[in-house]
Amino acid sequence: MTAPVAIDARAAARRHIGGVERVAREMAARLPALRPDRYRVMRPPGPLSHKAGHAWEQLVLPLAAQGAELIYCPANLGPLLSRRAVVVIHDVAALRHPSWYGRVYSSYQRAVLPRLAQHARRVLTVSEFSRREISACLGVPAGRIAVVPNGVDGRFSPLADAERTARALGVTRPYVLVVATRIARKNLGALAEAARRLAADGIEIVTAGAGRPYMRSEDAVPGRALGYVPDEHLPGLYAGARALAMPSLYEAFGLPCLEAMASGTPVVAADRAALPETCGDAALYADPDDPDAFAAALLRAAGPDRERLAAAGRERAARFSWERAAMLTDAAIGELLGEA
Repeated sequence: MTAPVAIDARAAARRHIGGVERVAREMAARLPALRPDRYRVMRPPGPLSHKAGHAWEQLVLPLAAQGAELIYCPANLGPLLSRRAVVVIHDVAALRHPSWYGRVYSSYQRAVLPRLAQHARRVLTVSEFSRREISACLGVPAGRIAVVPNGVDGRFSPLADAERTARALGVTRPYVLVVATRIARKNLGALAEAARRLAADGIEIVTAGAGRPYMRSEDAVPGRALGYVPDEHLPGLYAGARALAMPSLYEAFGLPCLEAMASGTPVVAADRAALPETCGDAALYADPDDPDAFAAALLRAAGPDRERLAAAGRERAARFSWERAAMLTDAAIGELLGEA
């Protein structure tokens, strides 16, 4: 018997992991574990997990999922002609700020996202901020959008092996960590003043993350750039940091903030978009357009406020889990199966 829900695991098949890929991987693993009789994972060959996989997603996936009542699509895209999609739209940044993206990509998103959202059986997103954005930009009534916050994996912990990771990555000095793709939206240039002030205390800024070809790159990134850091090194990299900096101009959720908090690492975040919603009162906030303010907050987080923020962060992160995300997702899907 065919499972009633097919999972579009195209993003889960990608080798490099960002926030969208993390959600896709977690849901592709946890939903079938939660209800084996309800979900079937549909994964394209590796070469079709990126741009080359659009045709697979639009044409092959709907046919392969012919016996399913719904197709769960966790990574912003899904089959446009299908009326069975339950789609997770993380954000509408390409519509709000097209200058951050390549012209072809922003045009594609502007053409596809409204149609996908309007045709979907249900839209899911990761924060109340994104629910408001999607409703305003795509014309979807807020009542048709369910919020399912992201989670934190248990491997992110103060007990992660920071020393082994530091040796593997060649990190020898105390550091403030940035986990972000090297793109304009992440606003990493705002940390130049912080890098200068932290250096006076013997602390460097270390950035983990690569660029994305369809997004406008960040020209000048202060501190030391590690490039893409393999997933197995992230827990130790978080646990060894003096603080995490998140100066991003637009975040739908801000998963690195919670992963840092779970690791006992204080967080300094931009005071906009979904970051205050995600971090609550467990982070320090600063205006991402004010490099001096961001630098001052990072010095506090890495120094006198460190223990207080670390304790508050661990408590905050404990409220978020991938198990809860899977249960909320399954509940939203179960309502649709009940309607059918």
